[in-house]
Amino acid sequence: MHTLHAIFSGVKQKKQIPPAQQRLWKKLQACWPALKGSLAQVWKPCIRPNCRACASGKKHPNHLLAFTQNGRRRCLYVPVEMVPTLKRALANGRRVEQVLYEMGPALLQEYRIRNPAQTGPAVALKRSSAKKGSPKS
Repeated sequence: MHTLHAIFSGVKQKKQIPPAQQRLWKKLQACWPALKGSLAQVWKPCIRPNCRACASGKKHPNHLLAFTQNGRRRCLYVPVEMVPTLKRALANGRRVEQVLYEMGPALLQEYRIRNPAQTGPAVALKRSSAKKGSPKS
């Protein structure tokens, strides 16, 4: 019996995750895959010398993914099969960005609930009422 107690007492309890972090994690899990950038359909000529589409000026449709890497703008050609996945990833990327913008006020509100203000109108009223009753010296 003592051995079992020693084993169970030696198991570390999971650290309590703050509610704001739990909400963030739950929202982010639903946003996979996520990507920041843009997707554009462009019309480009091909490399075939006698292509009727290029000769008529119609050209060929292609998709480009534009994104920033190491501070520089990059573009990559995208296979047609990947376009729906990338559109979903870009929409999810915008959702992730919105969630991050919302987290600032939420974190501040959570902090203020845990740590009531030591200054401000409510505290000033308490102090001023205490001073009114006491004689000045």
